[in-house]
Amino acid sequence: MSRRKPEFQKLDLATWPTLAWTGLEASARERIKNCIVAIERYARGESVKDIETATGVNRRQLYRLLERAIAQHPDGRLYGFRALIAHARVTGYVRVRPVTVCGERGSRGAVGALSQLFERYPLLAAWLILQIRQRRIKLDQIPADEGLRTRLRGLQALHAEFLQQCRQLGLTAADYPFNTVGHAIRSLSGRVKAELLRGFGTAARAAGASHLKGLPRPDEATTPAATRPYQVVEFDGHRLDIRLKVVVRDPLGFAHEFEIERVWLLVIIDVCTRMVLGYHLVLAREYSRYDVIKTVEKALEPHHVPTFTIPGLACGPQDGFASQRLPELAYVSWEWMKLDNAKANLAAETLAALCEFVGCAVNAGPKHSPDERPYIERFFGTIASRLSSRLPGYTGSHPRDLRRALADPKGNLRLYVALNELEELIEYAIASYHGTPHSGLNSVTPLEAMEYFVRGRQTLLTWLPERHRRTLCLMQSARRCRVAGYLERGVRPHINLFGVRYTNAVLACSAQLIGQTLHVYMNADDLRCVRAFLADGTELGVLDAQGAWRVMPHNLTLRKEIRKLQGSKRARTIPGANPIEAYVQTKLVAAKKTRKAASELAQAARILAGAPTVRTPSGPVTMTGVAVSATPPISATNTDQPVADAVCPEPVRPRKLGIGTGQVF
Repeated sequence: MSRRKPEFQKLDLATWPTLAWTGLEASARERIKNCIVAIERYARGESVKDIETATGVNRRQLYRLLERAIAQHPDGRLYGFRALIAHARVTGYVRVRPVTVCGERGSRGAVGALSQLFERYPLLAAWLILQIRQRRIKLDQIPADEGLRTRLRGLQALHAEFLQQCRQLGLTAADYPFNTVGHAIRSLSGRVKAELLRGFGTAARAAGASHLKGLPRPDEATTPAATRPYQVVEFDGHRLDIRLKVVVRDPLGFAHEFEIERVWLLVIIDVCTRMVLGYHLVLAREYSRYDVIKTVEKALEPHHVPTFTIPGLACGPQDGFASQRLPELAYVSWEWMKLDNAKANLAAETLAALCEFVGCAVNAGPKHSPDERPYIERFFGTIASRLSSRLPGYTGSHPRDLRRALADPKGNLRLYVALNELEELIEYAIASYHGTPHSGLNSVTPLEAMEYFVRGRQTLLTWLPERHRRTLCLMQSARRCRVAGYLERGVRPHINLFGVRYTNAVLACSAQLIGQTLHVYMNADDLRCVRAFLADGTELGVLDAQGAWRVMPHNLTLRKEIRKLQGSKRARTIPGANPIEAYVQTKLVAAKKTRKAASELAQAARILAGAPTVRTPSGPVTMTGVAVSATPPISATNTDQPVADAVCPEPVRPRKLGIGTGQVF
């Protein structure tokens, strides 16, 4: 039976922290070398007598070294071979004798007295820890060439409260800390510093840090390093630091200028080539999951080059986007996407669109850690330095930024950048960024890097399937809508989606579908029509909105705002009027007072101007600048389309008058 101590039975020296003993002096190096050899022989099971003969290390010294080596270090590991350093302390000093007064100058030899006091009164130690957690004292880091120099703020107030706590515990003038000259203020300062510096998080928060960053995570290896295009992309949103305006023209042609809120710029960037795959501007205080999916759609679709209206603004021959210069990059999907923990990014619809439709893996880093996505954050910094900071109305990176005062137009709206001008400037800035040599690519432009990987090295890419390209609307999650219809009233089958009736020629004639559930996929940017599928996945077709909602292009946000306005008691709308026109007129009046209303007006005008041509025969939607001049609304009596009667012919019968004839006196 082995006579060794139980704690020394199994020693895993491979997990012990090592010691760089080769860089020490000759005498210390020889001593530590013999101690290491002795411990290694002891771990292999050799007898202590043989170890003493071979290394010259006494058995009592060997056991003492082993006890020190298996002690717990403040960093959470064992001391290991670090305990072999001469005069290294592995345990704290414990005072035994009480503090006594010696002469008029107070006590002498009070080493460890404060620790002894905290051991006698645990409530006092708990009180001090509570004060530190409540940030009653601040920690300042002083610049120093060597080491960490710190200074405490609020020590005097903390010391006064500490003495008051000691009096409440019954300590008198003959007891510590009252029997010392400084009443233990230096010892208290050292104890507070030690407690603050025990963990980086506590020290950083005491110094004023709101977020912690830079901690290595064990799951960092899950996302591979980007060695080829479309392997890893990053997504994030940036609120542009610039004050904007919108120009609206009334029916008489007069221009009205309103200041709007700041806008969001959503970007997807390729890590390997620093190429911006797609971007999207959002006119709202916060972007939603629909905006995230819209950015993904723009990154997949071929980029459409707009026409610049600003004089002298044109892209160079070396500028452009990836799908513009390399047409084969249209509908190329990526493998990994890194994003933050915003609610819009982690919504169920967003994750389903990325993981199931695009087929990529999603890596959401820890909260408040922009360093996890350095490439897209650096791109936003480039946009701020090359575009935002050079425009009038720049708000600066912080309230005391000097550039904020220099770029202030003093309330002159004519100097503000218009929304349509900002769209062209962002298009030009990103296109020129692709043609500018990048320091992270060894002075190669992102377009050259992409062309080198795709056409030079012929990197293997993954394209979106053809069936997915035609049905990008399936990226949105399906909504279940029950088919409504009333046989006794003659109301054809239809569905209700966000307060609007939808139907088509097939659904209007399918009485057997009444009461069944349809899976509806919608485009959040244009709700004039949706795609419907039966419960078994069979496509039913495109369902068109009825009434004026079919004529005017609008998105989900605009419809919700209109429905909200119609439901308010203050709204006074004329029956049969176009709800979108009424909404635009309402926001036009309110835009003179609030920037929020001006932003909503600009968003509505942008949707109406950028939507595709209406498929109804009631006439196109004309635009003047950003003002909207819509066609007359469709009457409610025209909701029964002639094409439906052509599909399922019925005998023509006169309709009964639904309005009362009144009484004759």
